Amino acid sequence: MVISKLSSEFPMSDLGPLSFFLGIAASRSKSGLFLSQSAFAQEILARADMVSCNPCSTPADTKTKLAVDGEPVSDPTLYRSLAGALQYLTFTRPDIAYAVQQVCLFMHDPRLPHFNALKRILRYLKGTLSHGLHIKASAVDRLVAYSDADWAGCPTTRRSTSGFCVYLGDNLVSWSSKRQHVVSRSSAEAEYRGIANVVAETAWLRNLLLELYCPLSRATVVFCDNVSAMYLASNPVQHQRTKHVEIDLHFVRERVAIGHVRVLHVPSAYQYADIFTKGLPTSLFLDFRNSLNIRLPPDQTTGITIYPTKVVGLKTPLSITIEVVDGVGRKSMMLVEVVEEVAVVEKEVEVADSGYRWL
Repeated sequence: MVISKLSSEFPMSDLGPLSFFLGIAASRSKSGLFLSQSAFAQEILARADMVSCNPCSTPADTKTKLAVDGEPVSDPTLYRSLAGALQYLTFTRPDIAYAVQQVCLFMHDPRLPHFNALKRILRYLKGTLSHGLHIKASAVDRLVAYSDADWAGCPTTRRSTSGFCVYLGDNLVSWSSKRQHVVSRSSAEAEYRGIANVVAETAWLRNLLLELYCPLSRATVVFCDNVSAMYLASNPVQHQRTKHVEIDLHFVRERVAIGHVRVLHVPSAYQYADIFTKGLPTSLFLDFRNSLNIRLPPDQTTGITIYPTKVVGLKTPLSITIEVVDGVGRKSMMLVEVVEEVAVVEKEVEVADSGYRWL
């Protein structure tokens, strides 16, 4: 039906079910559509001569920020080639978007600390080669966005890093990690600039859905973890004190006034956009990565053993965070939902158990 409607508006031809396009492999299953660039990731590792490297659990360090220091790299062309390839890989791997954005800031003059950060990304990819973006059947009646900013995070320029992710229904459809163009004088200003960016993105998505005959009747909900930025979006009195960000203020305020956007507060523990603005501890990173629908292929998760580790709901259906161990002993965290009245036990349970389904 969708193809026939598009054909009536645009000249197009049906090439059959999608399987491979511009280096992105697409596989269908009962759980949805799985997009992966594992072959391209392996090619990047081979180009860097790191096929046999030791994997690591996260792509970015939590303690240090990259700056303009250290010895120049011996082969800057290789650095630029790898960084550019990683940029393309973020099409299906938003979990590395922040780390890739950081190393791309220094492509003009790469130093050894920057190359070490790039190698860490490659080591992370080594351990997650089979992961990809999972898209499942979901209603397309709402847009939900998360916005965050790392205020003055750049040690060289003191500019902030903005990040956001946008969900259409239950699926991730847009994300970004980008350094802001100007220095923000407060954390609220940095957060509000980030909100303005995601509101612009959601406005474009709403117009796109309208052109595809899927107009949204609900307001887009934008979550941020800064209370001051949330108040600025809805309280016009506050605008008189913040003329230095006047354009962004009026833009977001206009969208809120006409009912297209609602800006709400979210606790930092559930601020998924954090993964696009800073390096995170392993447990939090894995939790947020699952929220982005970055997972193993469906055929690699059937029948594997799971270990319930934390209950995050009290009623059925409830969600539990689980530790997944595959056939070769690799561990990763995933989210599963209890859809029947079953007890959460401490012993091993199978994914194929009818009491569970993947989120």
